[in-house]
Amino acid sequence: MINKEFWNGKRVFITGHTGFKASWLCLWLHSLGAEITGFSLEPPTNPSLFEICSVNQFVNTITGDIRDRVLLDSALSGADPDIVFHMAAQPLVRESYQIPVETYEVNVMGTVHLLEAVRNAAMKSKRLKAVVNITSDKCYENREWHWGYRENEILGGYDPYSNSKGCSELVTSCYRDSYFNHKHFDKHGVALASARAGNVIGGGDWAQNRLIPDCVDALIHHRNMVIRNPEAVRPWQHVLEPLRGYLMLAERLYEKGPEFAEAWNFGPDDHDVKKVEWIVRKLMKDWGTDVTLNVHQEITLHEAQYLKLDCSKAKTRLNWYPIWNVHTALSKIVEWNKAYIEKKDMKDITLNQIKEYMENR
Repeated sequence: MINKEFWNGKRVFITGHTGFKASWLCLWLHSLGAEITGFSLEPPTNPSLFEICSVNQFVNTITGDIRDRVLLDSALSGADPDIVFHMAAQPLVRESYQIPVETYEVNVMGTVHLLEAVRNAAMKSKRLKAVVNITSDKCYENREWHWGYRENEILGGYDPYSNSKGCSELVTSCYRDSYFNHKHFDKHGVALASARAGNVIGGGDWAQNRLIPDCVDALIHHRNMVIRNPEAVRPWQHVLEPLRGYLMLAERLYEKGPEFAEAWNFGPDDHDVKKVEWIVRKLMKDWGTDVTLNVHQEITLHEAQYLKLDCSKAKTRLNWYPIWNVHTALSKIVEWNKAYIEKKDMKDITLNQIKEYMENR
């Protein structure tokens, strides 16, 4: 599990910290006593988890674009962190078809800018020791296999988003070999890894064209639910699952250095790899309301039909394993969203779910 004492007082720099996933990470790190600096654009949705949970109250926020290399370099050097999580991204597959240039600028050159800033910071200070680049399970060349992709599989990506994440992985590998090589670790002192997670779900996600937010919206407003690809199979997992993996990986990088400086998969067990339609119907059942499902037959944009990860390495070497199965994940989403509807204190609700997760409840 996570070493609570390790994170107390650690300086952590997070790019993209106003997003759904990173906001959960900020709340978790705050509960562990970390000092957090975030570099990001304004929250990408309205409402947003970042604003609802008042994340800005305990994070030193620097508003900036990951494409602004000079500002990013200044922000990271000024923060003088122990650990960096790179989470800034254009994260949507369907949107990447509409804005491919921006997708590559953010997801590829953004990674280059971040790693250049890390390189410059490492020259000025010996404090920075661990960097985790969060990419995606979609970075692999998808061959529609019925078994999980391992970390050494071929990178690729059909659509601009998936391909840009494969490129981000290649950039990470290049910088690790060229500038943060294990042979010269005594000189640079930085351990660089990447993390690839499956379809992340949880309370506080309002992104467009995502299954869970669309389904919750339909349930709240009693609208018909439109699904594009009901037979598609995805590795669904609660947002806390990969975040725990990132935290455990960062601890190892900080303490063990190059031994863990490589790519890592974080995904659910095989029995939680479910079809889209199953997820929707289970969420409706947990919510206690049925809505009409409409399948949108016109498929104009390619989306993978089958995808899952092999996480044997994380289980064996990090002792990471999933805690909440997909049933629990969906029930926690229902719990979170109903609390939001009832106008409860969502920071308390979110922190309580983190506590329950850490206590394996």
